[in-house]
Amino acid sequence: MRAIPSGLPGEDLVTKGIEDLRCGLETLEAMLVSVGASRIRAAGVDVPKGIMDPEDRLYALIAQSHGDGAHSYYNSLIRRLVSFESALEHSSH
Repeated sequence: MRAIPSGLPGEDLVTKGIEDLRCGLETLEAMLVSVGASRIRAAGVDVPKGIMDPEDRLYALIAQSHGDGAHSYYNSLIRRLVSFESALEHSSH
């Protein structure tokens, strides 16, 4: 398994999410990593077992703190995740 290269967009969220999953924590970051776990694993990074139904649970968690702005914030997190995944895949070539 490979380490996450530094400087990738969203690296902070993914690194924290992986650590939170290792610790059994159900944080925003852990849920976000669970959403992208299969793609991150396919790029060679060890990701612990994810959280069940991460998309729904992530959205519910965001809705608690962002109310009507939850949809926009959720989408921005997903965009950061996709940017990270793309950059990670590119860095492995």
